[in-house]
Amino acid sequence: MQNEIHEECGVFGIYDKESRSDVAANAYYALFALQHRGQESCGIAVNDSGVISVHKDLGLVRDVFTKEHLTQLGRGQIAVGHTRYSTTGAVSRANAQPLVVRHVKGQMALAHNGNLTNAAELRRQLELSGAIFHTTNDSEVISYIITRERLSTPSIEKAVEQAMFRLEGAYSLVIMSPQKLIAARDATGFRPLCMGRLPEGQIVFASETCALDSIGAVFVRDVEAGEIVVVDENGVRSIRTHCRGKAHTCVFEFVYFARPDSVIEGKSVHEARCQAGRFLAKEHPVEADVVIGVPDSGLDAALGYAEESGIPYGMGFVKNRYIARTFIQPEQGQRENSVRIKLNALASVVKGKRVVMVDDSIVRGTTSARIVTLLRDAGATEVHVRVSAPPFISPCYYGTDIDSKENLIACQMSEQEICRVIGADSLGYLSVEGVRHIADGARCDFCCGCFTGEYPAATPKEMDKSKFEQKIKKA
Repeated sequence: MQNEIHEECGVFGIYDKESRSDVAANAYYALFALQHRGQESCGIAVNDSGVISVHKDLGLVRDVFTKEHLTQLGRGQIAVGHTRYSTTGAVSRANAQPLVVRHVKGQMALAHNGNLTNAAELRRQLELSGAIFHTTNDSEVISYIITRERLSTPSIEKAVEQAMFRLEGAYSLVIMSPQKLIAARDATGFRPLCMGRLPEGQIVFASETCALDSIGAVFVRDVEAGEIVVVDENGVRSIRTHCRGKAHTCVFEFVYFARPDSVIEGKSVHEARCQAGRFLAKEHPVEADVVIGVPDSGLDAALGYAEESGIPYGMGFVKNRYIARTFIQPEQGQRENSVRIKLNALASVVKGKRVVMVDDSIVRGTTSARIVTLLRDAGATEVHVRVSAPPFISPCYYGTDIDSKENLIACQMSEQEICRVIGADSLGYLSVEGVRHIADGARCDFCCGCFTGEYPAATPKEMDKSKFEQKIKKA
C-alpha cells in the first residue's frame, strides 16, 4: 500500500472501416491523454487485414513507443491501446496490455480497466481444466473466459455476452478481433467508458473524453452499464442483455482519477471538483488568508473553496512535471525527501499567512504530514487541511488501490488524532452526503463503498482485500 491512491488503467480503441487513417498513431496520441490513469506500462495492438501485431513494455508512453515502433505496427483497420497501473498483478512486462490471444477460431486483443472480484476463483477453475496462464493479472482470466465461450458461440460478441454472466466486479473492456471492435462495461458501471467519432467516420472508444479530444474525435455517448457495443463493416450495434439501469460509477473518478477536462456521464470533472470545494467551505469554514490546492486534483477543489469562502486563491506549490506518480524511490533513509522531489512550496504565497490547504484524500497520513511541513518551512503561520473526499474506512474491490483497513489512517485514529499526526491546525473532510452531490445531474449514481463500507455489487468472499497475485502463488 502506497501513501497515495493510484489510478487504475486507461483503455482506447479505434475502428476504421476504410483503413484510411493511421490507427496506431491515433492510439498513441490517445494514450498520452490517458497517461494519468496508468504509468507502469502501456501498449498498442493493431489489426491489419486480420493479422494482429502488438508492441508493449514497461514505462511511459513517450518511452515505450518510438517512431520506428509505430511504423512497424503499420496502418490497419482496428487498434486498441492501454495504459496500466497494477491493482491486480505485479509490475512486469508480461502483465502489460493489450493481451493478445491466438485460438482455434482466430485472434483477439483485449484491454481492461477495473478489477474482478471473483478472479482467483475463476482462475482456479480454469487451471483445473488445463488452462496455462502467462501473467498474474485478472485481465488474462477475462481473455480465457471469452476464448472458452468463443469455441461454442457463433461470434465474438456472443462470446463476450456469455462471458459476462461469469465475470463479477469492475471491467471496462475494449476488444479487437480480426473483423470487429467491441466495447463492454460491467453491469454496475464502475469504470467510465465512452464512444466518439472522428470527422472521417472512424469510431473510437476511450476511458475518458479527454482522449477523444486529443485526436479530434467528437463525443457520441457513454457506453451504458452492462452494454456491449459492436463495430464492424455493417456499422454500430448494441447488445443490452446485461443492462440493469443506471451505472454506479466510482465517485473517486470525479474526486481524483479522471482528468479535469474530461466529462463523465454528462458532468464536467472540473466542475465536480469545484463543487466539492464549495461544499467543504460550507461544512468546514475557517478564518484564513489564502487557499491553496495540492496538485493536481486538489487545485480545482481549492478554487471552489476560495469561491465559496471569499478567501483569496493562491498557487502554493510548484510541481515537478518530470516526476511520474510511480518513480523510483530512494533508500529508506532518504524517503522523507520524496515529497520535496515532487512538490515545492512557494514562500512568497504562504509566508506569514494562515493557509487553507485542500487535498483530495488522506491515506496513511505520511504524505500529508510532509506537505504540511513544507508549508511551515516556507513560513506559513497556520495550516488548515481540508480534504475533498470523506475518510477512507473500507477497501475498494473494483480497481482502486485502496487497501485493507489496517493501512487506512481513518480506521486507526479519530479526526482529531489525524490532525495532530499530520501537524495541521485543523482538519476537515467532505461529508459522505456532500460527495454524493458533487456531480448532481450526472447520468449515474455513485459507488461510495470506500467511504461507507456499502457496495453496489458483490465483494470477495474474504472481506479483507485479497491480493490476487498472492492467492494464485499459494494455490
